[in-house]
Formats: sequence, C-alpha cells, structure tokens
Amino acid sequence: MKTLLATLLTLTLAGPAFAAHHENDAPKDAYPLSTCVVSGEKLGGMGEPYVLHHQVKDQPDREVRLCCEMCVGRFNSNPERFLAKLDAAKAKQDAKDTPRPSTKPDHAKHTN
Repeated sequence: MKTLLATLLTLTLAGPAFAAHHENDAPKDAYPLSTCVVSGEKLGGMGEPYVLHHQVKDQPDREVRLCCEMCVGRFNSNPERFLAKLDAAKAKQDAKDTPRPSTKPDHAKHTN
C-alpha cells in the first residue's frame, strides 16, 4: 500500500514535467520544411517521406526529405535549385528562432 501511494504521489508531482509537447521544443536542427522540395506535396501525405542523403565532394552530406522515391530523379537533375529552397527555409526557421529585442518602451525609466 505504501508503495502504491508513493508511486501515485511521484506521478502526480512529476506529471507537469511530461505534460505537453510544444512545437518550440523541437531541436534546433529540425528539418525546416513540411513539404517536398520537388513536388510541394506534404511530407507524410503519401506514406513515410523518402530521405535522401545528398553528397557533394568536400562538403557534409545534406539530408533532403522528399514525398516519394519518384521525386529523386527530378531532384538529381538540378540539386542546386532544390537545395536553395531548403536553405531558404532553414534561414527562415533560424530567423524565427532568434530572439528579437523588444520594441516596447522601458517603463522603469519613467518617473511620475
């Protein structure tokens, strides 16, 4: 009985720590797009996204998520074009994650 009470108490106190998952909790290196860079289709709309690891000599591999395997050929025909879309989305994501200074006046400086 004591063990049951201790377990319930622990779960009650620890519950809020595990309560909700928020979009802002995503890792900083999260994939920046929810759509295929080739077709514009929603990733996961046709099953699991096809993950391509694009390789360029003397550069780290780039992960590219496509809606399906059929988009690989089109991606490979002009990877720079599609990587530019991915880079633009990443830059937008990074800008969104960067805190901006407040534009509100500092009321502490005001005197009555």
